[in-house]
Amino acid sequence: MRIAVPNKGRLHEPTLALLERAGLHVEDGSDRKLYADTVDPDVQVLFARAADIPAYVADGAAAVGVTGLDQVREHGADLPELLDLEFGRCRLVLAAPEDGPVASTADLDGGTVATEFPRVTRTFFRGTAVDPEIVEVSGATELTPHVDMADAIVDITSTGTTLRMNRLAEIEEVLASSARLFADPDRVGDGKVQQLRTALGSVLAAEGKRYLMMNVPGDRLSEVESVIPGMGGPTVMEVDNGADDGDAVAVHVVVDEREVFETITRLKEAGASDILVTEIERLVE
Repeated sequence: MRIAVPNKGRLHEPTLALLERAGLHVEDGSDRKLYADTVDPDVQVLFARAADIPAYVADGAAAVGVTGLDQVREHGADLPELLDLEFGRCRLVLAAPEDGPVASTADLDGGTVATEFPRVTRTFFRGTAVDPEIVEVSGATELTPHVDMADAIVDITSTGTTLRMNRLAEIEEVLASSARLFADPDRVGDGKVQQLRTALGSVLAAEGKRYLMMNVPGDRLSEVESVIPGMGGPTVMEVDNGADDGDAVAVHVVVDEREVFETITRLKEAGASDILVTEIERLVE
């Protein structure tokens, strides 16, 4: 099975890091290589431009691929989306010069819009009553309104800083995007594809979670359980340390990282002791 991943850019390193955390170490994946083996002899990584990955997956050259939703929409490929990988978040927005004549989408009827994403842009305007001319450019999109090439642009933004630097104001969001795991429609049910989906999903599920372990007197268990904000219910086990420990039990639970500070205080007040907090690498739900 081949996994197509971005060969450079802002999605490259996070993708390799996610594969590593999922236990799929990429061997000798240098920048100049097109292919790389993994620790799984049945899985190979294919390095490609993020914009080309939808074509590789749609044509069957790769069983799955990691790229932005914006790239898949621009390619027009109908690919099953297996996971939102929750990094590489950005937006495609419609923007125009500050204090210019274009203040709303309606102002662009009969106007001109420059973009590197003509398919996505046309799809967006088909959902409105506005019919501008779409001009495809290959770079420096922010410059086009200032040299009279376009009245507005549709371009990627993460923080809006580049737009502000070029004296452009956002008018409307066109598409919210992030890195996703997409599959070849003919391979989506393959065992290896589903195995990869589960492995990556387990890493994502563990994000922001912590594992709490503690000792609790048996007669205080109900009080401790009442303050635990865990997933489902806690795991409760008898404590056997060779001593007379009464009916003490060990309680294990997964909690949100943001709740750990307050939860520990409440657990101690409820009678818990020897509280241990650890990180979670993977969580298979």
